[in-house]
Amino acid sequence: MDKKKLALSAVAVLATISLAACSNNKSSSSSSGTTGAAVKLSAAYNNTKATDKSATNNSTLKVAEPNDSPFQGISDPVLSTNSEDADVFSPGGSASLWKTDKNYKIVDGGLANQRINRKAKTVTITLRSNAKWSNGSKVTAKDIEYPYEVIANPKTTSQQYSADFNNIKGMAAYHTGKAKTISGITFPDGEKGRTAVLHLDKVTPAMQYAGNSFIWSTVEPYEYIKNVPIAKLASSSQVRKNPIFTGPYKLDKVVEGESTTWSPNKYYYGKKAQIKHISINVVSSNNIDKAIQSKKYDFTVPASVMHGTDYKQLKNLKDYKIVGQPALSYDYFGFNVGHYDTKTQKNVMDKNSKMANKNLRQAMMYALNLDAISKKFGNGITWRANTLIPPIFEKYYDSSAKGFPLNIKKANKLLTDAGYKKRNGSKWRSDPNGKKLTIYFGAMTGTSAQAAEYQDYLQQWHKVGLNVKFTGGKTMEMNSFYSTLQQPKQSKIDVYAAAWGLSSEPTPTQLYGEDATYNMGHFVTKKNTQLINNMNNSKAWNESYRTKAFKEWQDYMNEQAAVAPGSFSYSWNPVNKRVKGFDIGPDNNEFWSSLSLTSSKLE
Repeated sequence: MDKKKLALSAVAVLATISLAACSNNKSSSSSSGTTGAAVKLSAAYNNTKATDKSATNNSTLKVAEPNDSPFQGISDPVLSTNSEDADVFSPGGSASLWKTDKNYKIVDGGLANQRINRKAKTVTITLRSNAKWSNGSKVTAKDIEYPYEVIANPKTTSQQYSADFNNIKGMAAYHTGKAKTISGITFPDGEKGRTAVLHLDKVTPAMQYAGNSFIWSTVEPYEYIKNVPIAKLASSSQVRKNPIFTGPYKLDKVVEGESTTWSPNKYYYGKKAQIKHISINVVSSNNIDKAIQSKKYDFTVPASVMHGTDYKQLKNLKDYKIVGQPALSYDYFGFNVGHYDTKTQKNVMDKNSKMANKNLRQAMMYALNLDAISKKFGNGITWRANTLIPPIFEKYYDSSAKGFPLNIKKANKLLTDAGYKKRNGSKWRSDPNGKKLTIYFGAMTGTSAQAAEYQDYLQQWHKVGLNVKFTGGKTMEMNSFYSTLQQPKQSKIDVYAAAWGLSSEPTPTQLYGEDATYNMGHFVTKKNTQLINNMNNSKAWNESYRTKAFKEWQDYMNEQAAVAPGSFSYSWNPVNKRVKGFDIGPDNNEFWSSLSLTSSKLE
């Protein structure tokens, strides 16, 4: 997929489509992207054995989705909010419009082609003539437009809207309920034709790349879902039980929260699927190593969560090849500094919130020993992050940024200078007004190694006199964790550990913009808005200007520490040696249909 980003499960880094582990728009390995890694991995497994046609036709490709919670089951990328759903529905192709090259740039040959006209300020999207859904119905121009309606509808459950979409004429009016249609999207040959034209206030450099936050990159089956109210779409059978797709495989069955099974989609326009049956099953992170060691699965879903502790257990298996590339994702720490105003549909900073003090936030980050944790549990494939732009984005990543290395002395000074002091013989610091201070930490239930990481965080915070406790006294189930954070206003979680899976275009509007629903800590300043906007203003067509804009934003976010970098990682997979054609490189737009088998049984 080419979405913008997905909330990831557990604090271990994983990669995704922008919202998405099912995407193939990821990066290939590069030296700059793995400077903190102790190992080097390849994005492809070059299996030289011959394909066994009988095995490919009659066997089932068995794929694991490591996850400690049932997947939600939302197949629609417009409505999905986590990478696990994207993973289990990935053989369907995620209804992606684009084909990309090795740099994620959109090229001709996908479900549709696009033409950017800077002078006219338009983007024309033209579907290929044989574009069909997996039920045989035609993909139409209305299918290109309808995602925007779902995303921007005032009653939608989608969390994809951000200010970047206001660049489309009429989008803001539709989003606020002042218009019933989006005036800036037109159909030269009618809604049932092949072409949609987006009329814009400006054309931005990000639009050249898949996963950008200005042009949505998937289609919606309008005729199939048009009778379902948008507010109820996420719970509909069309999305949960019987979804249709445009990719190489069609869905045969979904077992709620547990598994999906697939067979070739005869209407797919591209390379025909070779394997006749695919099953994807959820496996808990505590069981995934044993499941691979006992050869129950061919591989884990590309970009799904695999930890450094897993790598240590699986790296030497003789019947598996470890394949990986720098992840389009990162772990981070978020601080709750505001709320989301449902009337204005914007995030608002609360100057009196518990975590509003920048010194407090910086101190909590300097108190952590993230380098030691990465070394202990990362096993060479995870390292401390220094910014909120992963190093895989070579041009935009600020390698000179320091991030938050351990500095207890600095943490203590920041707290004391800001008035967070121990009073009346207490072991804990009180707030600047002398009131008792208890900080609640939200974290998702994960592996035993993650549990140890969380305990280390608490111990480090305690060392500097901060009384930090788990929200509810323990870690939280993934869905409960995100449902709490995504409330317009909540006071249960003050600081949290989470992860983002990114798309292949790093503009962060959908994550940290003023009206981004994914801005779950609600950090908003005029300067932040300006710095993000600079990444795609008229001057940003100059690459040196755009690079500088990205680095200025990274420095500013580190200085504010309202969202702070945790760790970077490889996205990697153990691949059984009977699998042929496994390649997660960004220019392999036919990941699932390129796969075949060399044996009827896992080797």
